[in-house]
Amino acid sequence: MTVTRRDFVKTTAAGMIGAASQMSRSWAAGDDNKSKRCDLHVAPFHFDVTPPLGHSLCGGWIPPVLGYDDALDAIGLVLLGAGQPIVLCTVDWVGLLNDAHLGWRNALAEAAGTIPERVAVQCVHQHNAPLVCLNAETIVSQHGDLPHIVDLDFFRRCLDRARQSVAEAIPRAQRVTRVAYGQAKVEKVASNRRVYRDENGVVIDNRSSSCTDPKMRALPEGLIDPFLKTVALYSGDQKLAACHYYATHPMSYYGDGRVTSDFAGLARRRRQKDEPDCTHIYFTGCAGNIAAGKYNDGSKAARRTLTQRVYDGIVGSESQMQSHELEKLGWRTVDFLPPPRADLDEGEIAKQIADRNNRLVDRNRPSFPLAWLERHARREPIVLSALHLDNIVLLHLPAEPFVQYQLRAQKFAPERFVATAGYGDGGPWYFPTREEYSRGGYEVRVTWSDRMADGLLTEGIRQLVS
Repeated sequence: MTVTRRDFVKTTAAGMIGAASQMSRSWAAGDDNKSKRCDLHVAPFHFDVTPPLGHSLCGGWIPPVLGYDDALDAIGLVLLGAGQPIVLCTVDWVGLLNDAHLGWRNALAEAAGTIPERVAVQCVHQHNAPLVCLNAETIVSQHGDLPHIVDLDFFRRCLDRARQSVAEAIPRAQRVTRVAYGQAKVEKVASNRRVYRDENGVVIDNRSSSCTDPKMRALPEGLIDPFLKTVALYSGDQKLAACHYYATHPMSYYGDGRVTSDFAGLARRRRQKDEPDCTHIYFTGCAGNIAAGKYNDGSKAARRTLTQRVYDGIVGSESQMQSHELEKLGWRTVDFLPPPRADLDEGEIAKQIADRNNRLVDRNRPSFPLAWLERHARREPIVLSALHLDNIVLLHLPAEPFVQYQLRAQKFAPERFVATAGYGDGGPWYFPTREEYSRGGYEVRVTWSDRMADGLLTEGIRQLVS
């Protein structure tokens, strides 16, 4: 059956109304923001989200799917036994934005018997993969000559797989007796993109994900978080699930139309083969200004090298893990709705999209800030969340935050082990720090939020991890 755009939007709207009703009941009951003793069980799940041939990649302004190097996965777990179920999920896509992100949370919540506010969906952010915004798709579909951002039938099939995978996983849930955590330094992968500046700190050029310019590669790493962190759940001596967190854009090369999970996904998959009875999940941290450009020339050999280095980080972090019996679990949420940039004008953006003399990227990409402006006008917030497992905090943030937010989270709770996942709801695109707005560069040009977002996001993080 083919789903029309009107039917899909109607279904999504109904789900949002139901979610809002459930959310108000949950808050009234005081389910969130309190740690509680639990008899915890975990149900891992895993399903395929590889797009079909011809599907748009990265929003439609790079070549579509022409072939496959490896598959794309959605991997997650359901936590049972501490109030309403909690779902954590990662997706090997560039991003899930606005209604698309809510659609995933609704589907997973429905299957797990919980509410969307207890579901965290994060993307890994590989670029030879779909970038999905239903709102932007509606905008570009009004122009007959623009490529689709997402095929709605494919998107619906992915949600069906999500529901089925979670429903099948829950009866197989296993009891969690211990939680473990560790970290290891990753050598020669992450580097700051914004290191080429003038004497006033203004960014002259970005080092990006790959780089062949010897001068740019010779520049220092800059500010990064060098550690890959792992949090694992055990039943006795059996490791059931391991969540890995590392902050860098996970691309070696892209734009050739060949779908791949790239070096982060390949490293995770290799570790999965080592331990088939443990579900390994990879989360990309706050990597808005972090990529592999200093150590990556965009070659096939570089992809293999980066895969090995991330894999070594995973194994190293697990070798350092400390474990203890799990006593308490808590789930916290904070609503977050940053104001849009004042210079974003809906009418001018619409003209840019309609102008057939503009390049494709200059017509498709503006649909994303327009979608954010429309969402902000509806006052639909992003939900920030954190899972507390005794002294461990798993923090879930939206879009592409700069690495400074991840480092701030760790400083807010120095007595706790804080692992941060970025790339949740991608509606606002980038989150620079306040002072970087005046320093230019690519990331500042493609943030749809005002610099006030820094204070709001930072305060939300403080509330979640403290």
